[in-house]
Amino acid sequence: MDSRMRVAKTLEHTEPDRVPIDFWAAAEVTGRLLKQYAFSEKEDLLQRFNVDLRYIDGPVYIGPELLVRPDGAKEDHFGVPRTRVSYGEGDHAGAYSEVAAFPLEHAASVDEIERYPKWPRAEWFDYEPVREQARHARDLGKCVVFMGDRLNRCAQLKPAMYLRGVEQILVDLYVNPDIARAIFRHITEFYCEYLRRTLEAGEGNIDLVFTGDDFGTQQNTFMSNEMWRDMLREGFRRFIEIGHAFGCKVAHHTCGSIARLIPDFIECGLDILNPLQPDVQGMDYAWLKKEYGRDISFHGGMSIQKTLPYGNADDIRKEVKDRIARLAAGGGYILCTAHNIQADTPLDNIKALFDAYTEFGTY
Repeated sequence: MDSRMRVAKTLEHTEPDRVPIDFWAAAEVTGRLLKQYAFSEKEDLLQRFNVDLRYIDGPVYIGPELLVRPDGAKEDHFGVPRTRVSYGEGDHAGAYSEVAAFPLEHAASVDEIERYPKWPRAEWFDYEPVREQARHARDLGKCVVFMGDRLNRCAQLKPAMYLRGVEQILVDLYVNPDIARAIFRHITEFYCEYLRRTLEAGEGNIDLVFTGDDFGTQQNTFMSNEMWRDMLREGFRRFIEIGHAFGCKVAHHTCGSIARLIPDFIECGLDILNPLQPDVQGMDYAWLKKEYGRDISFHGGMSIQKTLPYGNADDIRKEVKDRIARLAAGGGYILCTAHNIQADTPLDNIKALFDAYTEFGTY
């Protein structure tokens, strides 16, 4: 059974030969693993870990030159300035891009939102590279996934947070709903066309679309179900419908305690929920599987905040066994961490994780 068939069977809620495996890690971690195993290509590492999914890079930006501000911050294609922030030392060093300012933070009317000159356009991207990316991954016999990076992943709330500010867009939901709707509309229209063109270029070789938008905190959702339905449901549903129209399954990444939204996700047609973040309230895996496991598949669940960085091999083995016991029966589960493995994780713990996947993941 090849990887593509293995993933397809589990998403049909039947048991393949083993639980499918996915790999998420920060670039710095991947680099350290390549060095550890003396591999020159990431593909060699993925083969070593029996990973079943392959993520393509997606379209290439070819739009207007992105502005570099006097302070060195570089604007993204939404016009949001970002600066590079480094952290850690030695083998635990890494870097990320941090938002330096929110360009729509002080907009006081819908008209100002409409007149914002830097709304991105789908034609600012070259979709031709997607053809070869998807074809190559399909030839490997893997489940081919389009996810994009943080800026090229279909979303609504998170880009609005980058543009408007985290606090301000959440205030807008209640105080300035027309402004919030205008922002969400522009974002959604861009991503719908961007996704449609990407999948069209994939020529049927993309199996899975990953959208991503954090709807929860450690204790609850950012908003009530009613507010989510009013503001975000339509865009969420449209992304899923575009994926389905091209024969893809659709997964959604949302951190936080979001169990109360799962019935809405299912109603919208979502196929896979990620990451089942551990260490948050209300995300009991056995209950989630019993309550919703017939209607949606699950992906993730391994703790990158506690077990992987601070546990030992026995702790990791115990966690893998627990997730498989609670989530894998009858199919509908893909093994993965709850987010990218971070630079503070010992390489021996990563090896222990994938060894445990193989040891305990057979049906």
